[in-house]
Amino acid sequence: MFYKDERLALFIDGSNLYAAAKALGFDIDYKLLRQEFVRRGKMLRAFYYTALLENDDYSPIRPLVDWLHYNGFTMVTKPAKEYTDSQGRRKVKGNMDIELTVDAMELAPRIDHVVLFSGDGDFRPLVESLQRQGVRVSVVSTIRSQPPMIADELRRQADNFIELDELREVIGRPPRHGSGDNNVEAVNA
Repeated sequence: MFYKDERLALFIDGSNLYAAAKALGFDIDYKLLRQEFVRRGKMLRAFYYTALLENDDYSPIRPLVDWLHYNGFTMVTKPAKEYTDSQGRRKVKGNMDIELTVDAMELAPRIDHVVLFSGDGDFRPLVESLQRQGVRVSVVSTIRSQPPMIADELRRQADNFIELDELREVIGRPPRHGSGDNNVEAVNA
């Protein structure tokens, strides 16, 4: 489904990809992920979207954000919102759907193929719009987790569905246990 001469852009929903990989029992090696898609076409951009807690002295995702920024990814971040739910539990919210959608729409005239790393059904209208503009869309997520991490309507709309578990050997590494696994991307959930 990839052509060597097509212009590619990656759009990575950080929290969604993190949750899908965690559900499958592996971590993403972003250097390998980038190399894999550079090999598949002419990659113009690799965007990574995440919300950050601004009032924490140390955010567990900060080292990843810094590494991605220095290694060819376009980082799109915003402050996460903290609130207390009706049961008195502390919750964090940081949805990046609008930012991802706007960037994809702006880049659409300059690219041939979008690779969306998310299973969020809210992206179905974006995929449909990109397709109307002549852009092919591949969605990377998983149906092999319980429950599946991809919305059925998004999978049906995409030109191509890439099962994340089938990329494990190419872009995965064993999960880190102990202090390194502080639910790094749960912020956006």
